[in-house]
Amino acid sequence: MHMTIDGYGGSEELLNNEQLVRELLDRYPAEIGMTKIAPPYVVAYDGADKPEDYGVTGFVIIAESHISIHTFPGRGYVWLDVFSCKDFDTDGATGVIVDAFNLTAITQRKLERGLEFPHAIEEATPIAMWERTDVTRQLVEVDAGS
Repeated sequence: MHMTIDGYGGSEELLNNEQLVRELLDRYPAEIGMTKIAPPYVVAYDGADKPEDYGVTGFVIIAESHISIHTFPGRGYVWLDVFSCKDFDTDGATGVIVDAFNLTAITQRKLERGLEFPHAIEEATPIAMWERTDVTRQLVEVDAGS
């Protein structure tokens, strides 16, 4: 599942709070049933040549994939991605973000990923072996043509 949230009408003070974003990324994985495997990485951005784009960006690597947050305090926006190979309560995950930044509106999107790849090892093994064989065959053909 890949869930995105575009949040609007957030508090400029909260959206510009680097410590808040760090603490959120530190606790959020456990709150949505994920496993954090590295500390969050968070940076403040001054906007450089586009001062209106100042904000805070952060991400955390989870065993299931990653979570990222990008805030735009002057605009009241936050963008969040949760990419996970594990199902999770997307509505509950959204509520945490709405509350953290006092958002007044959101657009949430859900994209199912990896649908063509079975999640059971016994089903995935033949597909992986076929892919490896096909790549090897292509390499041999290229090498033979040299």
